[in-house]
Amino acid sequence: MKKLEKNQIEALIDQAIGMMDYSYAPYSHFHVGAALLAKNGSVYGGCNIENAAYTPSNCAERTAFFKAVSEGVLEFDAICIVGGMNKELNKYAAPCGVCRQVMMEFCDPEEFQIILATSKKQYEIFPLNELLPLGFGPDNLT
Repeated sequence: MKKLEKNQIEALIDQAIGMMDYSYAPYSHFHVGAALLAKNGSVYGGCNIENAAYTPSNCAERTAFFKAVSEGVLEFDAICIVGGMNKELNKYAAPCGVCRQVMMEFCDPEEFQIILATSKKQYEIFPLNELLPLGFGPDNLT
């Protein structure tokens, strides 16, 4: 697994926290921000976008991935995710199952790093395969 530098981690945490300002969460009031680090060094921000019909809502993580993929970027090193009720960061906001499955589509589950943070001082890093054991991905279809 590629070792992320402390300044990279802190920059991703800052960007993820900043993305919470764009979150559209009028129903749950649970705001989520994400910062996705591509292998080429680009960072893609994402926020959650709710919908009154619920099903069309989109998570911050998928927003970041879809932005990157829509620009032709398909290889990633890490994602930082932050979130909380009314933007209060007091617990880790782990990715939902659908987001983990999207990560599995584009990332090496042993190498891709998921940073869960509440601040630059409090965070943990998990490989995708730890959060999605026995995940189903492109390799299953070959």
